[in-house]
Amino acid sequence: MKLLIFGGTTEGRVLARRLAEAGAQVTVSVATPMGAEELAGIPNLTVLTGRRDAAAMQALLQEFDLCIDATHPYAAEASANIRTACTAAGVSLRRAARPASAVTEAAFTADTTAEAAAFLARTEGNILLTTGAKELPAFAALDKNRLFARVLPTHEGISACEALGIPHRNIIAMQGPFGTALNCALMEQYQIAWLVTKDGGRAGGFAEKLEAARRTGAKVVLIRRPADAGEAPEQLLQQLLADLADQNPERRTSQ
Repeated sequence: MKLLIFGGTTEGRVLARRLAEAGAQVTVSVATPMGAEELAGIPNLTVLTGRRDAAAMQALLQEFDLCIDATHPYAAEASANIRTACTAAGVSLRRAARPASAVTEAAFTADTTAEAAAFLARTEGNILLTTGAKELPAFAALDKNRLFARVLPTHEGISACEALGIPHRNIIAMQGPFGTALNCALMEQYQIAWLVTKDGGRAGGFAEKLEAARRTGAKVVLIRRPADAGEAPEQLLQQLLADLADQNPERRTSQ
């Protein structure tokens, strides 16, 4: 079985490693070099780096039997492109959907970052943005001295902060997920009054963000997840492993 997985997420890495170990021919498409770094060292795995539109995805899919969308829960555009490409290419698609969190602590919830920014424009106090570099332009109208952006330590992330005019002293370039203690330390260091976050689930350290906000007194602005029908990653993995075992009975008996 030849599998194409989109996503350098935790779920994507687990699926890639386990399915490659089970004998599948696995290729993973990731958007950034950092995503490729996280997949280094996994045997029998091909990694492709770079963002692709639906047409490029369709061309790539011609060689594969199955596509798995393991992109981030908030990567709605990427997921839409993957669906379009799979339909056009006639390749079956499975979606590994990270479970949502049971959120009870949020001062404000918004459907978009633009809505969150409009709310924050009516507030005071420092703001910690943990929604990713691509979402930063939505906050362009806010006082840049209020903004503290936590982004990945890449040229892309830092350049996005610079383009918005965020002072360098307010740029926190680090790769997560982060524990509660480090989140608390950052919020205390920068006197954060507002935490802007997405529900990244357990893999994204979401619970630790909320706990740090509670301990430090920061208020949470939560960006709601887009609608995302899919399968629990572990359940999907077990189904695919069973399919591989059925296709390769000699491998199953040798293990």
